[in-house]
Amino acid sequence: MKKKHNLSAALGLAALLVTAMAPAVQAENLAVPVGSQADRSAISLPSNGMSQASVRQRWGNPLDIRGPVGQPPISQWHYTDFVVYFERDLVMHAVVKRQKN
Repeated sequence: MKKKHNLSAALGLAALLVTAMAPAVQAENLAVPVGSQADRSAISLPSNGMSQASVRQRWGNPLDIRGPVGQPPISQWHYTDFVVYFERDLVMHAVVKRQKN
């Protein structure tokens, strides 16, 4: 019985020491001023689920193609004002590029 008590006390002390030595976790919020965010309503963007062929037909050839990388394969098509992200052949997301002043 005494061995169980000693083991329990030792485990409790070990847990306390590990907790005390662990670094504090901090989160940081990043605020982007509204004026510097891109206006998605001012530009025509590909919709999620569109095929690469449909994007090419509507917006033409991209200026740059990066990828595919990873599994599933993800590629990026860069246009003048936006970037389109594809998973395999379908649009996952389109992002408006920030305009430089």
